[in-house]
Order: sequence, then structure tokens, then C-alpha cells
Amino acid sequence: MTVLTKAALPVLLAAGLLSGCATHSDGSAPLNQRTWPICSLLGGLVGGGLGAIESSAWAGGGAAAGVIAGGLICYAQDGDEDGDGVFDRRDRCPDTPKGTPVEHNGCPTPQYPPSQPAPEPQPEPEVITLSDQGNVLFAFDSAELTPAAQQQLQGLMERLSNPQVRTVRVVGHTDSKGTDAYNQGLSERRAGSVAKYLINAGLSPQKVSSEGRGEMEPVADNETDEGRAQNRRVELHLN
Repeated sequence: MTVLTKAALPVLLAAGLLSGCATHSDGSAPLNQRTWPICSLLGGLVGGGLGAIESSAWAGGGAAAGVIAGGLICYAQDGDEDGDGVFDRRDRCPDTPKGTPVEHNGCPTPQYPPSQPAPEPQPEPEVITLSDQGNVLFAFDSAELTPAAQQQLQGLMERLSNPQVRTVRVVGHTDSKGTDAYNQGLSERRAGSVAKYLINAGLSPQKVSSEGRGEMEPVADNETDEGRAQNRRVELHLN
């Protein structure tokens, strides 16, 4: 065996041993870039031991060669220190806690809150409309209920008293005759008159409210008698 072969033999044997120990069957490497000092130490021990087999003169050289070879071999290995399945060279988050789902770069997979179910649509309020088109509701230019209006309201009491009806909002409207301010006040007084009647008829005061909209929300043409009669109305909004 030549001198060169004898010199290289400890190095080759140390390199083979470290390579086998450094790499698992799954490709991960527990002895890797981060642990290269340990690899150098092991390489020195292996190289020195193998060199000593030949002679004491070869022990020092084998140890030195083993230190260099061991450090280089392990430095070239790619480990997975945090055990997330991503090799350290590609791991941008090297200290991921064990069991944390990670992406291809080793960083935790973003966790999004579970989607919330869409809220159930609230039922639209039922609206009962009483207007002058059927029976005149109020005395002329007044908030006083006519007998016909009182009869209509009394006929609605059973429906309004149903426990499923939580609130009754009375909304008054007028036609466009007169000033805006006057019609606003008149609509409020008429809505209040209807609310008062319903409460006196047995509805809870906490269940009934009233408001006026004046002439702002016509449902028909104010240029005709028929249209104005439709616009002079009271709406009962049932929730």
C-alpha cells in the first residue's frame, strides 16, 4: 500500500463514518451546520484512532485530517433542528414549537378565525295602513279620531295584542296642503291620538310609540283629491 493511500485511508474512513452518522434515512441530519464543532471533534478522534492503527507517527496526522474532514462534512449537511420537516437551510423560522403546522419556508401556517355564520335575516315589520281613501280617520284639520277610525282600530286590537307583536309604532302622514311645519305638527298629533286610543283599548304603553312624518313621504299624487286622500294616512308598524 502506498504512502498516499495510507495517509488518505484514515480520512476516507472518518468521512464515511461521519456521513453515515450525520444523515438519517429520511434525509435529515442531526449532525449538521450547527453542530460542526462536534463533528470536527469526532472526526479527529476517528482519524487519530485509525491513524494510530498504522503507527503512532500517523496518529497526529490522522487526527488533524479527521478534524478538518469532520467539520467540512457536517457543515455540508442540512439538519432539521426544530423537527418541523423543513431543512434548516430553508427554514426561515428555525425555532418553531413542536407540532406547529408550517409552510414550505418553515414558518407557522397562518391561522384564521373560523368563519362566522351569517346572521339570520330579521323579518320585515308588518305595516297596516289606514287612510282617508277608505274611511275618513280624523275630523277636518284635527287630530280627533272619527267613529269610523275608532271602529277600524278596535277591529285590529286582537292582532295588535298578540304576544308575537313586540312593538307597535304609529306613524302619521298628511297631504301637501298647508306649510311643511304645520303638516309636521299635525301628523305628530294624529299619530299620538291613535297611540293613545290603542293604549286606552288595552295595549301596554311600553309597546306603543308614535311619530309624525308630515308630508315628506307621499304614496300618491298630491295634485288629485284621490291622491291626497291616500297620503292622509296612519301606518301601524308591527315588529
